[in-house]
Amino acid sequence: MQLELRHLQAVCRIAEAGSLGAAARRLGVSQPALSAQLRRIERVTGGELFVRGRGGVQPTALGQFVLAKARRVLSEMEALGAEARAHAAGTPLRLGCILLVLLDGLLAETDRSMSGQEITVDLEDSVTALARMLGAGRYDAIVYGEVNDHEVPLPEGAVARTLIPKEPFCIRLSAGHPLAGLECIGLADLAGESWMTLVEDDDGGPEALVAACAKAGFVPSLRYRITDRKMHYDLIAAGRAVSLSQPTAPAVAGTVMRPLAGAPVTGRIRLAWNRSAVSAGQAELLYRAAARAYVAGVGNHAFHKDWWDAHPEVHPLVD
Repeated sequence: MQLELRHLQAVCRIAEAGSLGAAARRLGVSQPALSAQLRRIERVTGGELFVRGRGGVQPTALGQFVLAKARRVLSEMEALGAEARAHAAGTPLRLGCILLVLLDGLLAETDRSMSGQEITVDLEDSVTALARMLGAGRYDAIVYGEVNDHEVPLPEGAVARTLIPKEPFCIRLSAGHPLAGLECIGLADLAGESWMTLVEDDDGGPEALVAACAKAGFVPSLRYRITDRKMHYDLIAAGRAVSLSQPTAPAVAGTVMRPLAGAPVTGRIRLAWNRSAVSAGQAELLYRAAARAYVAGVGNHAFHKDWWDAHPEVHPLVD
């Protein structure tokens, strides 16, 4: 028997999972089948690759050597596939996104910085679905958000890079609201309001809002969940709802944006890509395009521009 890529992948999955059972589940095979495969691999390599114990498996010295070589080979193969795909004529880069404020600017930036590379863009309401479709090969890269401490699990083979590590969510309310004249609003002062819930319900946002309101002493009335931007803004302008918002959201007639005291809800924006489909160069171009798109909206509201200038540690790398 000669070693093949699937054998190297199996060895890496066993090491990452820490047990044959967990590795078998990740690989979609039975544990006996994986054990038999490992024995065949060990016959080729000339010795045991893992020491089995009550706490799982640990690589032997030989196993460490094989793992280092396997990871290098698999990384090179992934890079080969991504770079070949990048050079293939007529192969579009498939980008999946949730409805982030920077999306409009991102499309313009990718057209400018990745000219000659066709990019298709689809919107999803679910971050979980977005990550799942990245793993299934439906998307080559995704741009998504996470709220507070929530982390979106990514599929194997995906690499993530944080674009914006922290942004304080603010509140959008009617320009005629009694609190509209304040420079900063306490969350407890919004206890009696009807809330526009966040469009994504699996990025940690709803839980973060409910938890923050609980600390402020009330349970929010989550009345509306509307994806249409115009209807969303019209309801707020009419005084029928308030909504959490990214601080880079544009100004809208009839509404105002105000920071929340203590920044009880924060978000971050991340870019993830499939290593076998997106080259390192393409990933860098995507990152910089998204960074420029975000920074372009920083000045939409003076309060966020002040916060941004005071927190250089959250600034992305831009040209």
